[in-house]
Amino acid sequence: MTPSADSKARRRLVVLLIAGLLVLVLAGIGVYGLITGPAPRPDGPDGGSDPAPTATALSEDGHEASELRPVVASDDPEEFARNVATAVFAWDTGSGFMPLDYQAVIVDVGDPSGTEQAGLATDVAGYLPTREAWADLRQYDTNQHLEISAVSVPAAWDDALGQAEPGQIAEGTTAYTIEGTRHRRGVWNDEPVTSEHQVAFTVFVVCGPTYDTCHLLRLSELDNPLR
Repeated sequence: MTPSADSKARRRLVVLLIAGLLVLVLAGIGVYGLITGPAPRPDGPDGGSDPAPTATALSEDGHEASELRPVVASDDPEEFARNVATAVFAWDTGSGFMPLDYQAVIVDVGDPSGTEQAGLATDVAGYLPTREAWADLRQYDTNQHLEISAVSVPAAWDDALGQAEPGQIAEGTTAYTIEGTRHRRGVWNDEPVTSEHQVAFTVFVVCGPTYDTCHLLRLSELDNPLR
């Protein structure tokens, strides 16, 4: 190999190493949660983060509703992030709906471009029980809701914005880390039972000026938010 060819090969190796490092950095930051979606949860009635529904699928009089309530729209990014977080954790096994129905409600407010749609669907599925687990949870009339205690823009997101190339992240894109308590209720041996579990996760949204109203991009891994 000539000195010139050897020099070119070395430069190419350096470029590849730098590119690989950038990928690792972005993976660590978790921009849009593109690298990892929510982790799988235990499927027991009170295990980890397998969702138990809340009465969002029920009408005001407590009877089954014909359709699930949509995520409340907003052009305010923090308000929208709160609305998404509430909806993600709101489900009820006695509602007559299945996990895919709850998943569809969240995906419906996804980025209209469709770029993140497949990833978002996977993210949301990670917050919901499997079909089999849902059938088991239904035996205990399990339902769930989220009580939000804190919402903040993580410092890691500011770092991500600072490192992004111009045009790489759409204008109006923001990340909010949500902290709160997942409340779960059910019936065991004809007796009501409840449980509480602290949760944290990050919601990535895009609002104006890109869109007139906010849309959901991705969700981080549950209990592994940006900080």
